[in-house]
Amino acid sequence: MRTKKKASPEKSQTAVKLGPRFLRAFEFAAEKHARQTRKASTIPYIAHLMGVSSLVLEFGGDEDMAIAALLHDVVEDCGGAPMLKEVRRRFGSRVAKIVDGCTDSDTDPKPPWRERKETYLRHLRTADAETRLVSAADKLNNVRSILADYRKVGESIWLRFNGGREGTLWYYRALLQEFLRREPSRLAGEFELAVRDLEDQANKRGPRRSFSPSSVSRSPGR
Repeated sequence: MRTKKKASPEKSQTAVKLGPRFLRAFEFAAEKHARQTRKASTIPYIAHLMGVSSLVLEFGGDEDMAIAALLHDVVEDCGGAPMLKEVRRRFGSRVAKIVDGCTDSDTDPKPPWRERKETYLRHLRTADAETRLVSAADKLNNVRSILADYRKVGESIWLRFNGGREGTLWYYRALLQEFLRREPSRLAGEFELAVRDLEDQANKRGPRRSFSPSSVSRSPGR
């Protein structure tokens, strides 16, 4: 007997209903991130979390995944491992699993940046489809924000990031390669467009660097 292959989140045709749990998650995220803003801006951090949750819903995620999107940074930025236990208690094991899968560090101090990112990239290789979708939505929202600010402030944008220009470009190239490695998806396609746009903008403003998947592992870190 042949086992029916489970559909990926993006292929779901069921209408998503958001209920009281989603509202509680929004309030929880808004409270925990209340004093945080996006890098080098006065934009409340909740704007990023709302953007990621919106993308998750747009690309086929359900309520648990949308909740995880709202909470995807709460462990890393607001309490570490004990916060993950709180997320599990309040919102369930599935949400906690996705949040954990989108967290690259739950310790303070965090490991060195390059080490964290390489570990996270290895983790993504075996992550389940719903965790990868939330992660890709997070990274897409980030790249789009970087692009918008890059067009405004130019090369000074790289001062916001620990490793500067080359480290940021390396990381998003590596993420792109990973998100394209499995079955193609609309979200991966949108991420590819954004990363290539960022690459093009960087090439126009600085030394030209060609992009190919084989160059990812050799790219310098930040």
